[in-house]
Amino acid sequence: MVDHLVLFTVKEDARAEDVEDLLASLKELKRGVPNVVDLSVGENFSERSQGYTHGLFVRLRTVDDLRSYISHPEHQAVVEKLDTLTKGRLVVDYEYEL
Repeated sequence: MVDHLVLFTVKEDARAEDVEDLLASLKELKRGVPNVVDLSVGENFSERSQGYTHGLFVRLRTVDDLRSYISHPEHQAVVEKLDTLTKGRLVVDYEYEL
């Protein structure tokens, strides 16, 4: 299995409706991109976040599935929204056995 974790910070001047659209678009990746086993996204509530406002978790079966996810047109469209509405991203990908 492969887990893909993304932490990001929404810009202070981002409109609430644009952030809601971004989060909905991220959630849609679960249905729109093949081989996504699980996906969740949400707003941070921890005081330990070091400024990151949101997190995304995506689980896939293989590294090749992750590569396909990253290059998928729906994912690329969401990355454009992330580039517009956020000012920082941290990505961690790791592989593990169940």
